Amino acid sequence: MDANLITYASLIGGLILLTLGGDTLVRGATTAAKRLGVSPLLIGLTLVGFGTSTPELVTSLTAIQAGSPGIAIGNVVGSNTANILLILGITALIAPIAVDRTAFRRDGVVLVLASLVCTAVVLGGQIGPVAGAIMVAMLIAYVVIAYLGERGVQDAERAKYEHIAEDAPDARGGLWAGIGLAVVGIGLTILGARLLVDGAVVIARDFGVSDTVIGLTVVAVGTSLPELVTSVVAAVRGRADVALGNIIGSNIYNVLGILGITALLAPFEAPAAIARLDIWVMLAATALLVLFVRTGMKIVRWEGAVFLAAYAAYIAWLAVGST
Repeated sequence: MDANLITYASLIGGLILLTLGGDTLVRGATTAAKRLGVSPLLIGLTLVGFGTSTPELVTSLTAIQAGSPGIAIGNVVGSNTANILLILGITALIAPIAVDRTAFRRDGVVLVLASLVCTAVVLGGQIGPVAGAIMVAMLIAYVVIAYLGERGVQDAERAKYEHIAEDAPDARGGLWAGIGLAVVGIGLTILGARLLVDGAVVIARDFGVSDTVIGLTVVAVGTSLPELVTSVVAAVRGRADVALGNIIGSNIYNVLGILGITALLAPFEAPAAIARLDIWVMLAATALLVLFVRTGMKIVRWEGAVFLAAYAAYIAWLAVGST
C-alpha cells in the first residue's frame, strides 16, 4: 500500500476511533453512574463533560509524548476557536440561539477567565505543574459551584444538565457492564489518539508545515466533530440553546481540564507561533461570543454568518502563512 495512503488512513482511522472511544466511554461511565445512584444533575455536569473531552485529552498527552507540543496546545486552542466560530456559526445559521441570562452570567464568566488563564500560560512559554494545578483547581471549583447552585433549584438550567444526562447514550446491563464499556472506550481513545498524532506528524512533514498548524486545523476540527454533530442535531430539533451550553462547557473543559491535566502530567513549552497569533484569535472569538450574547441574549443568523466568515479568514491566513 502507498505510504501516503497509509498515512491518511491512519489519520482518518484515528479520528473514527477517537469518536467511537469517546462515545463508548460516556456510555459506559453514564451506565455505571446511574447504577450507583448518581444524580442526573451530577452526571450531566461531570461525566458527560469529561467523557466528551477525553479524545482531546488523550490526543494532547499522546502528542506531548511523541515530541509534538504544537499538536497538543494547537488541539486545545484550535478546538476552542472552532467551537465558537465554526460550530456556533453553523448552529446559529440553522436556528437562532436563545441564551439563559442567569446561566450565562456564571458560565460565561468562567469561560472568559479560562481563556485569560490559557492566554497567560501560553505567553509565559513554559506550561508546567503549577499552572496545571491552578487550572485543574479552577475546574473543580467550577463544577462544585455549578452543582451546589443548581442542586436546590428546579430551573431551566438544572433541567438542561439533567436532559444532557438522560440523553447521554446508556448501555444495557448493570454496573460491571458499564465499567467494562468505559474501559473499552478508554482503550479505543488511546489507540485512536496514537493513530491520529502519528498521521498528523507525517502529513505536516510531507507538506512542509509545522505540527502546530496541523494541530490548530485538522486535529482541532477532527476532535471537535462530536460537538459539531451534537450542536447541529440540537438546532434541528429546536434546542439550539443546548448547543451553546455544550460549546461553553466544552471550551471550559478544554482549557482547565485538558490543558491543566496535560501540564500536570507532561509539562511542555508552548510554541512561539501560537503566542503570536492563534491564542489571540481564540481570545477574540471568546470576546465576540460574549459581545453577541450581551447585545440581545441571543445569537441570530447574521451573527452566525460573522462567526463563519471570521473562521474562514483565520483558516485562509494559516494556509497562506504555512506555504
